[in-house]
Amino acid sequence: MDNIILEMRDITKTFPGVKALENVNLKVRQGEIHALVGENGAGKSTLMKVLSGVYPAGSYDGDIVYEGEVRNFKVIKDSEAIGIIIIHQELALVPLLSIAENIFLGNEVATNGVIRWQEAFSKTRGLLAKVGLKESPETLVTNIGVGKQQLVEIAKALSKSVKLLILDEPTASLNEKDSDALLNLLIEFRNQGITSIIITHKLNEVRKVADQITVLRDGMTVKTLNCHEEEISEDIIIKNMVGRELADRYPPRSVAIGETVLEVKNWNAFHQHHRDRQVLHDINVNVRRGEVVGIAGLMGAGRTEFAMSVFGKSYGHRISGEVFMDGKLVDVSTVRKAIDVGLAYVTEDRKHLGLVLNDSIMHNTSLANLAGISNATVIDNHKESDVATDFRSKLRIRSSGIFQEAVNLSGGNQQKVVLSKWLFSDPEVLILDEPTRGIDVGAKYEIYSIINQLAADGKGVLMISSEMPELLGTCDRIYVMNEGRIVAELSKEEASQETIMRAIMRSGEKK
Repeated sequence: MDNIILEMRDITKTFPGVKALENVNLKVRQGEIHALVGENGAGKSTLMKVLSGVYPAGSYDGDIVYEGEVRNFKVIKDSEAIGIIIIHQELALVPLLSIAENIFLGNEVATNGVIRWQEAFSKTRGLLAKVGLKESPETLVTNIGVGKQQLVEIAKALSKSVKLLILDEPTASLNEKDSDALLNLLIEFRNQGITSIIITHKLNEVRKVADQITVLRDGMTVKTLNCHEEEISEDIIIKNMVGRELADRYPPRSVAIGETVLEVKNWNAFHQHHRDRQVLHDINVNVRRGEVVGIAGLMGAGRTEFAMSVFGKSYGHRISGEVFMDGKLVDVSTVRKAIDVGLAYVTEDRKHLGLVLNDSIMHNTSLANLAGISNATVIDNHKESDVATDFRSKLRIRSSGIFQEAVNLSGGNQQKVVLSKWLFSDPEVLILDEPTRGIDVGAKYEIYSIINQLAADGKGVLMISSEMPELLGTCDRIYVMNEGRIVAELSKEEASQETIMRAIMRSGEKK
């Protein structure tokens, strides 16, 4: 017997102008890890929001059958009450509350409105032990890393007696070590009979943990692959996802490197909130025209802090150092001044810092360069529309049109809108912070092609990525950062995963 815990039958979900899901079918067995994969906009997150009650019964067609019964969830609490827990890509923790307070938020251990703190702390310690954390229940969430925050979310799910755990891009913000720890935890849960559905674009992770893989494409079910019946290669998964072979993950390009366009000298910065903690120490970096330069490092190395502090001092305080563009000392003390001298920064946090989610694709595209669509300070609506339409076509943004709100786009298409915004500002140097996070392999190829075109046009590109194969496949030169310092500079020929990790480890030993 298949022992099916969940069956989703002919699920169809429509948004204004867009059919996000069309007759999607999904079967999940009790106690398995079931991977859900597909290109951005394929409908993966939408399907899971239907399942968990984010999109309530009546807002979609089709049936959800869970533990043999047809279910109609009106709100998330309905699905949680029977053991279906979803952990979204953007963690829902409150940074300035403790771990215990976050775990039981909305589900407090209380009598007549009075919280029983000792019991809450005791239960929290037990839950943290199950996910491998040794932190105190009283530790503030803001004081632990992203990897541990992800585990706190899972502990919160366990507190609700989870039977079916849904994880949407759970390792997108994690380094390799934390990713492995989380995946091993899912395997351990499987051994305990807990069922998991995991959405991820990291196909190596899919092959490591999945029992079955369901592929969605354009809102429809393409195929379900049984990992125990046949050897499932990444190429097979990709072919089903994109409908074609993808022979090379990184597009070829001709390298023609020119003069130095960006140089940062002796750059220092202190923490945004802990003002006595120095996070960047005497950083020296340069980028030449036509060159793609990478910054590698473990989570917390200071890469994002460096990029944001250079881009208009939008992170940190007591910042010192010099920035040169084409050999001339420039003022980057505000974001507007940084843009004016030719810098652009594509943030790793597209939802909070990259987009105005409740505004249209059109308005988001023009946001960083209003002068480019204005006549004597008056916005030309036709010109703005033409610009947005052009970028929507060039970057293949899947949407109902340029007036669709960014909040209703998939993560990958939101990322393309952020790229459109900064490409329209016509920068001389584009700083990319995790530009392909949460993006499928087909869309990654398109973004790599955009990077190549920028380099071919004589621009400079500075790219931060936690995926070493991505840096090795796209960059001409790589800086390695650790604990706020540049600890190595490697040419394309010198760079490998081993040399990068060796540089990080050796720098740690010297301290």
